[in-house]
Amino acid sequence: MPTLILVRHGQSQWNLENRFTGWWDVDVTEKGVAEARAAGQLLKDKGVLPTRAFTSVQKRAIKTLHLALEECGRLWIPETKDWRLNERHYGGLTGLNKAETAEKHGDEQVKVWRRSFDVPPPPLEAGSEFDLAGDPRYAGIDVPNTESLKLTIERVLPYWQAEILPELAKGETVIISAHGNSLRALVKHLSSIPDDEITGLEIPTGQPLVYEFDAELNPGDYYYLKDA
Repeated sequence: MPTLILVRHGQSQWNLENRFTGWWDVDVTEKGVAEARAAGQLLKDKGVLPTRAFTSVQKRAIKTLHLALEECGRLWIPETKDWRLNERHYGGLTGLNKAETAEKHGDEQVKVWRRSFDVPPPPLEAGSEFDLAGDPRYAGIDVPNTESLKLTIERVLPYWQAEILPELAKGETVIISAHGNSLRALVKHLSSIPDDEITGLEIPTGQPLVYEFDAELNPGDYYYLKDA
C-alpha cells in the first residue's frame, strides 16, 4: 500500500523568536533537533519506514529529514531536494518579529498577510539583506519576492504530480520533510480542503502526518502517527 509521510521541520530559531522566516535559511534549535529525532523514533516504533525521501533546499527541513531517517535506520534511502518544496516566501515581512509587525501595521492587516489564501505580503526589496537572488542554490531560478498560499500551491502541486506521485505509484513509502505552507498545499490538495478553510490548518513541528493510498492512488483521511 503506497504511504505518504509528511513532516514539518522541527522548531527553527526564528520559530522560537516569532519571526517571519519564509525562504531565509534558518537552522533548527535544540528543541527542533529533539523533535526530528522523536519523529524518526516514532516511525521506527510504528513500523512506518520510508523507502524514498523528498525535502526542500532549506537547512531546517534537510536536517529534520536526516535526523529522523537516522533515528529509524533509513539514512540510506534515495533523497531528492527541490526548491519547490520550500516554505512560502514572506516577502518584505522576512525577518520581522510577528508581534512587532502587528503593532506597526495592525492585527487585521497582518492577519490578511498571514492567513488569506491569495493576498501576498509586500514584496521584498531587491538588495535587501534577505535577497536570495545571488544564492547558488537558486541559480537559474526566478526567485519570488513574495508569495501567497495560492502562489505556493502553484509551484508545489506540479512538482507533486511530476515527481512524487510516480514514486507512490510504484508502491513506495514516501517521506516529505518540508514546511508549514508547502505541506499545507499538499494537504489541501489531498483532502480537498476549501480555500477559505485551509489557512486555518496548523501542522505542528516534528509530528509525522500520514496518508495511505489505495491501488488507484486515492488517498484516505490523514492521521497523525502518534495517534495510530
